[in-house]
Amino acid sequence: MSPTGGKTPPALDVNALLDDPRTKIIVCCGSGGVGKTTTAAALGVRAAERGRDVVVLTVDPARRLAQSMGLSELDNNPRKIEVEGDGELHAMMLDMKRTFDEIVEAHADPDRAKQILANPFYQSLSSSLSGTQEYMAMEKLGQLHRSGAWDLIIVDTPPSRNALDFLDAPERMGRFLDGRFMRILATPAKTGGRFGVKVISAGFGMVTGVLNKVIGVQLLRDVQTFVAAFDTMFGGFRERAEKTFRLLQTPGTAFLVVAAPEPDALREASYFVERLAEERMPLAGLVVNRVHESAVDTLSAARGQAAAETLEERGEHTLTAALLRLHTQRLQRSAREERLREHFASAHPNVPVTAVAAQAEDVHDLDGLRRVGEDLAA
Repeated sequence: MSPTGGKTPPALDVNALLDDPRTKIIVCCGSGGVGKTTTAAALGVRAAERGRDVVVLTVDPARRLAQSMGLSELDNNPRKIEVEGDGELHAMMLDMKRTFDEIVEAHADPDRAKQILANPFYQSLSSSLSGTQEYMAMEKLGQLHRSGAWDLIIVDTPPSRNALDFLDAPERMGRFLDGRFMRILATPAKTGGRFGVKVISAGFGMVTGVLNKVIGVQLLRDVQTFVAAFDTMFGGFRERAEKTFRLLQTPGTAFLVVAAPEPDALREASYFVERLAEERMPLAGLVVNRVHESAVDTLSAARGQAAAETLEERGEHTLTAALLRLHTQRLQRSAREERLREHFASAHPNVPVTAVAAQAEDVHDLDGLRRVGEDLAA
């Protein structure tokens, strides 16, 4: 039983997860601002120092992963991090546009690839379309998995207001690029000669007339040129999206849902757990990050507050009274967090859980990541 009387959830055995050679991919997911990047980095350090060859893929634009690993920056290519133990650790940060460019270069002949990369519509699409970052994270995951260079890939998913975007983006991107609207735009380029122009002019002319007014003639031409050049690659996007989705469903993949002990974060975590179950994706457990606990439990919050009030009324020992107030506030916060965790456990009693204590300062080096890793595995 927990201190407040709720049922204790099963413990998440992080060491067993990291040591199991069948674990090939760990996906850290959850809402923004809950510590996914630090969790992914700490798991990578711990796994490497326990003998695995690991690559950590982050999409965090704040570059916290690089800083915590002693690097000035990370890019789209894995960089080796010197760690203790028999394993190896590499880390990289997703470059969304560069990954999109690599797809074009790999799946189109040189002339067509050059035409696509220079197209203004493509340049906008590859850097700003909603969902592109999530899709490219999955593309990069697929590339890393196919390379066979590492026996464990840890993915820090994109920050998002909706954690489910990560699962939906590949299919959404495939639908967009393979959709009817894009096919319509490609029609003029596919239809040759005057006869073709006459055939489509009645119907397509009405469409383009409206689009010209809305988005402009030049942009429409850029879109049509892009679609015509990109046409041979449409099916590949959908096919790779489906392969990636199936990869995430395999037993070698483990999802770790990361949350802070806050109502919104745990509500999002609960929603994600349910969605993973619906999609038959393997959930390893929940990481509750930044948990506040008190090293002193012999003095209750109520007694601490009463003692502080007594000292304040007497005007005595102001420093002691202030410390008692801090102790009371910490115990009250810890109790609130414990109730939230119990609420999650009651809704998902079979989900293994591990908790990471709130750090005194931001994690900024390998020693800090090791401490977080120890907490994860405690």
